[in-house]
Amino acid sequence: MSEKTQHFASDNYSGICPEAFEAFTQANQRHELAYGEDRWTNQVCDRLRELFEIDCEVFFVFNGTAANSLSLASLCQSYHSIICHEMAHVETDECGAPEFFSNGSKILPGTGENGKLTPDSIEQLVLKRTDVHYPKPKAISLTQSTEVGTVYRQDELLNIRNMADKYGLKLHMDGARFANAVERLKVKPKEITWQCGIDILCLGGTKNGLAVGEAILVFNKSLAEDFEYRCKQAGQLASKMRYLSAPWLGLMGDDTWLKNAGNANQRADDLARYLKEIPQVSLMFPVEANAVFVEMPQPAIKALHDKGWHFYTFIGESGVRLMCSWDTTAETVEAFISDLREVV
Repeated sequence: MSEKTQHFASDNYSGICPEAFEAFTQANQRHELAYGEDRWTNQVCDRLRELFEIDCEVFFVFNGTAANSLSLASLCQSYHSIICHEMAHVETDECGAPEFFSNGSKILPGTGENGKLTPDSIEQLVLKRTDVHYPKPKAISLTQSTEVGTVYRQDELLNIRNMADKYGLKLHMDGARFANAVERLKVKPKEITWQCGIDILCLGGTKNGLAVGEAILVFNKSLAEDFEYRCKQAGQLASKMRYLSAPWLGLMGDDTWLKNAGNANQRADDLARYLKEIPQVSLMFPVEANAVFVEMPQPAIKALHDKGWHFYTFIGESGVRLMCSWDTTAETVEAFISDLREVV
């Protein structure tokens, strides 16, 4: 087995981008106020407000599970329910954390092609039952980009917003890979968030070049009341907050966050282009962000693992997910394709 320096299992495998690391170092030069009162945190909050072109509330937490779960808990009571796609992270990969932090709100999984929830699916779940014995739908959670690497366009988001307004539902967006969607669509962040009615965005930093940390942007400020208490109670209030917040300045400066996402998206495009040339494999979903899903023979999957490649196989027996990162190189893509051609 040859040792690989880069892999396709997850964009969490990647390290810290230089710009974020430099900002982290700068924040370590002197004593600062604690619990988010420092100048670094204030600067980042203002920078995010400028980026999204809105006066919103900003909170920082350690990871995406906390960001999603605390955000959804702020939208729901224990007798409410949350509508999401059946493949959404909040349904499949967060160990019941949204239900736990909301004291029991139920997840209602919906459907839609290519990992995207549809207005019709939402309406079906809302109208499935309307009696007091059924948890009342209160929020919709959307993943941008989705768990299968597709992106919601503005018209799709607006259609969902219209359905949400029809039934009085709030909109949450899991934006662990939000940067990849913005870069792919070539839009301003506001155009696919609050201008489409998103109430709360969980903005991913870890998958975009940070070591740790996600930002929660509450566009509907009335929903932010007492949110800091939720963070504290959940063990998400960092005493040395500047080490969570300062690296964001490195990401925001010179549009590094978009450049990082652009590299990941481009490498995914490269992978897809090469894979289409191999008859024994086939793409499972459109490649619109930094994920490539492909079906390939099981012997080839084992052979690639034996060669030292790390990637996940969790959609069917022959489905493979290949995630590209902010630092994935063209050489890594070419090496993987070379090994794949050798084993199929």
